[in-house]
Amino acid sequence: MTRFADILYRAKDVRRAFDDFVVPDYVQHNPGIADGRASAITSLEPLFSTPGATFVVKRIVVDGDLAIIHLFGRGDPKTAGGAVADIYRLKDGKIVEHWDVIQPMPQSSKTPTPCSEYLHHGHVPIFPQ
Repeated sequence: MTRFADILYRAKDVRRAFDDFVVPDYVQHNPGIADGRASAITSLEPLFSTPGATFVVKRIVVDGDLAIIHLFGRGDPKTAGGAVADIYRLKDGKIVEHWDVIQPMPQSSKTPTPCSEYLHHGHVPIFPQ
């Protein structure tokens, strides 16, 4: 998962990451993207190729056949971005299924430690920019 994350989030090479690590009939649970590796590539390449797009991996957790990549993502540099947890199911060393949880950065917070503080200051990124 570390190699996949490096290619996808740091290098922003969507096609290579998906061709190398994702099965063709991959199941996608994000309602904005159709099932299949080709659909994911078509949907994600424009986001990842946007000038100024930023994806900073904070942690990777693997438990059995599940992996979670927790990151800060900003596809459009004009936005505040958000906290993302991409959840992957693995089979025979390949990604076969995906879910995601996305929390936009808040404009204000009732807590002194909103997700933006946690993501920006609480942990060192896995892949230095």
